Amino acid sequence: MKIIGVGCGPGMLTEEAIAAIRNATLIYGSSRAIVLAKDYIRPGTAVHSIPDYNALHTLPPEAVVLSTGDPMLAGLGYLQGEVIPGISSLQVAAARLHLPLVGISVVDAHGKEHSQPIREAGEELRRGKIVFLLADPGLNLGDLRAVLEGLPATSTVYLCRDLGYPEETIRELVPGELSGTLPGLFSLVLLPPRPNQSKGQ
Repeated sequence: MKIIGVGCGPGMLTEEAIAAIRNATLIYGSSRAIVLAKDYIRPGTAVHSIPDYNALHTLPPEAVVLSTGDPMLAGLGYLQGEVIPGISSLQVAAARLHLPLVGISVVDAHGKEHSQPIREAGEELRRGKIVFLLADPGLNLGDLRAVLEGLPATSTVYLCRDLGYPEETIRELVPGELSGTLPGLFSLVLLPPRPNQSKGQ
């Protein structure tokens, strides 16, 4: 089995990934992953939407599984087989904001209970780390705001939506603007307070 990262948006497949997709005879993926790879899927290739993520480990050895973004960033890299990396939303956000990857902690709040990831984000900020928070539409931004407001100084927040797509937006927010929930694909980049920066300054 091959697990191929198709990137977080159009045009972000690597040459290695393109070659593997062109050589595939059996492909599985989400509808979004299939669309991102469709230009490189040969006519006649058997292509299937993933019916049950829990059964992916039962696929035959010749199967190629498409993973949006990079398989090792909250993707399908846990499956046994060769992993071909893709360009992730983390890489795109870091590039757009000129942030070094070595200073970033990834916190995954996608598709899971959110209280622990939100606490973890606050802990990483206290350590002086930049946080890349993988979110989903169920994330209560007000809960995140409460954690950020408990820090000794004000953090900078970037709301990243549809990274890698033509409609991509990155908007700087202050913690007080975080409330409710948001639809669609989004992530948050949280910058720790600068040294000697305190609330009220």
